[in-house]
Amino acid sequence: MRNWLVALVVLAVCCSVVPPGFTQEEEGLLSKSGFEVSGDLAICTQYVWRGILLDRDMVMQPGFYITSPESKLGRIKAGVWSSQDVQNRDNLHSQELDYIFDYTYAFEKFSLSAGHTYYDFPDSDLQSREFYTGVSLSAVPLSPSLYFYYDYGDESDGGGDGSYTVLNLSHSIPIKNTAFTLDLGGHIGYNHGLFMRGNGGDVGLKAGLTIPLTKNLSFGPSVNYAIPFADLRDKGDGAQKNRFFASFGFSYVF
Repeated sequence: MRNWLVALVVLAVCCSVVPPGFTQEEEGLLSKSGFEVSGDLAICTQYVWRGILLDRDMVMQPGFYITSPESKLGRIKAGVWSSQDVQNRDNLHSQELDYIFDYTYAFEKFSLSAGHTYYDFPDSDLQSREFYTGVSLSAVPLSPSLYFYYDYGDESDGGGDGSYTVLNLSHSIPIKNTAFTLDLGGHIGYNHGLFMRGNGGDVGLKAGLTIPLTKNLSFGPSVNYAIPFADLRDKGDGAQKNRFFASFGFSYVF
């Protein structure tokens, strides 16, 4: 219960400091150049990643991204994302700093992506590295996307030395007489030896809202449910359980 109360307090503080000068007509910092600079900040009651509990305490997760203009050669995105403890009541140390590079080429009805993520865990002086590729069909009902991730990091240095394949689905429903949307999403992922000995996977379910505060700033609370299966649930391997957690997030385009 305390996790939820702390999250609500943080949410109230963030809402109270939104500059009053923001209007629906504001422009992004680099809107005329074609480049997009964006950021997000989430407060999560737990940190669950691909069905694996990384932190039972509340965490704060900021991210900052730069995206190039769309061109005949595609689009490039680079970003930094972090997870930091808000509380420290368990023995899980999930401090994390990720460096992300993504290339996406958009066709008429689908897009292809490839990229790389470097994971740094300062608390334990461990690192991991992961390539990924995927296809997204945003014009198709439920906006399906299929991604394959391959972690080639050495296990002795904190690497996963395995793969993860995931199918994502999502759908947004406008709420009548408001600018809000109800956002429903889910995924099913297959884990092949990634931070575990065997094979398993997870199902993730999400229900949330997108609440525009200005043209460039939005707030998105959500409720999430993680369901591990196969070896990810096995007590001798992944030892994961079903978990509910909440997230309160802000997204902004500069």
